[in-house]
Amino acid sequence: MSDATARLAEVRLAIARAEADAHRPTGSVTLVAVSKTFGPEAIEPVLAWGQRVFGENRVQEAQGKWPGLKETYPDIELHLIGPLQSNKAKEAVALFDAIHTVDRPSIAQALAREIARQGKAPRLLVQVNTGEEEQKAGVSPQEADAFIAACRQEHGLEIEGLMCIPPVDQSPGPHFALLAKIARRNGLAVLSMGMSSDFETAIEVGATHVRVGSAIFGAR
Repeated sequence: MSDATARLAEVRLAIARAEADAHRPTGSVTLVAVSKTFGPEAIEPVLAWGQRVFGENRVQEAQGKWPGLKETYPDIELHLIGPLQSNKAKEAVALFDAIHTVDRPSIAQALAREIARQGKAPRLLVQVNTGEEEQKAGVSPQEADAFIAACRQEHGLEIEGLMCIPPVDQSPGPHFALLAKIARRNGLAVLSMGMSSDFETAIEVGATHVRVGSAIFGAR
């Protein structure tokens, strides 16, 4: 067992404990292993240990390493969890199974165009900037309802859920609770929230997907 697979086993156990503590069914939370900046040699042991859902921050980086891995492991599920530029929508729709960072009209329009053109529809989540941080992507909580409605009605997109990244200097619980509240009133079932340091808290609040990188792969 490599260091990464040993850490993966620990994370899986922690997720299972958090599910039990929250009185949720075992397996109700999807682990997204965040492999950004790590090459195939670091990812392959984790794949061999059965992990199939991975998160990447950049389209170009993902293009460089995942097509080859997918040839060996065709059941890989790839999630884009970093900012998406409109001019990368074509590549993102072609490569990713889910996109967590829909956050402005230009991205919604570009995705709608590529989904129609390619006939491939990745699962889409709206990123909400729960802390309203100027340097961070995402729609503000006050604008989230209107943006979700516009994605659905103006662009014909099927939005499945929401994603957030709480401010590093604040307790994450209230941010996770806010995201869950916005999701409920918009009829959204998927909540992508929680990372290496706070995924147990996210599971308690209702996360369906947790994005864990350093706790599996080590420091970047």
